Amino acid sequence: MNPTSVTPSPSVNGPVRPPGRRYDSRWWQICCLGGLLTYGLFRLHFDTPAIQVAATIGTALLAQWIFTRLFHIPTFEWKSALISGFGLCFLFRANDWRLAVLCAAIAIGSKFLIRFHGKHLWNPTNIALVVMMLAFNQAWVSPGQWGSGPTLAYAMAMAGSFVVNRSARSDTSIAFITAFAAILVGRSLWVGEPLTIPVHRLENGALMIFTFHMISDPKTTPNTRAGRILFASLVAMGAGFVAFGLFRPNGPIWALAALAPIVPLIDHVLPGPKYEWKRPVVGPLWKGDPHEPMDARAHDRVGQHALGAGRA
Repeated sequence: MNPTSVTPSPSVNGPVRPPGRRYDSRWWQICCLGGLLTYGLFRLHFDTPAIQVAATIGTALLAQWIFTRLFHIPTFEWKSALISGFGLCFLFRANDWRLAVLCAAIAIGSKFLIRFHGKHLWNPTNIALVVMMLAFNQAWVSPGQWGSGPTLAYAMAMAGSFVVNRSARSDTSIAFITAFAAILVGRSLWVGEPLTIPVHRLENGALMIFTFHMISDPKTTPNTRAGRILFASLVAMGAGFVAFGLFRPNGPIWALAALAPIVPLIDHVLPGPKYEWKRPVVGPLWKGDPHEPMDARAHDRVGQHALGAGRA
């Protein structure tokens, strides 16, 4: 039995700490995104003014606080707002920093105003990017700022895989990147392109951000593993259609926004437990799966039972 999975007894090792902070994957995501943003600004020299970065993150936190007060929510979830702000700093570009303020406000507002059965319908960063690109010619998404080096893409993938593992959503990211890679390779084989072309397309930092920090959002993905794999595969096919059928850039972003409304339908057909940040439930594989969903706190209770109350 791994000793790190066992909750200490109050009589032996002091009071038991609440498990919520330890299992809240947003702490790890903030560290990962914050490190990437710092690297991008000071090493890759992103073409993003400091005022736009400050306005984006500040507006996201302020909007979260305002909506928290308006809806009488007891907890100010600043971590979610900060993650959304980081995501917009990575991808959103505009000629006027005030558009970044509007973009951040739309992202946070969508979480509170567009909901279905207790879940927000769209990933906040995703829907804000799509709305701004549709509404303003001066707004765009910058996917090429990370370059296409394999080392950076690999490092981002490793950091992102750790985050989605902590949030119990690795299946979503793996299903999407596998399906999307198959589409890219299949298309190149079909038209007779060398395989270095799809490999080059996969070595993209923006694609890694999308794979591990956008489509894997636990609050906007289906509740069951089968549903998440289905949804991620559909988004990959939609991204391929946008790229090779409509010949538009940013295919994954457009596909995710277009297909997000089918998540409630998938949850209806394949129901499962809703996700909580402090209780990262994986959920059953499919409807009728006899196995109970396992979360981190349940894993601790299993360890206590195995070792005995006193030793645990």
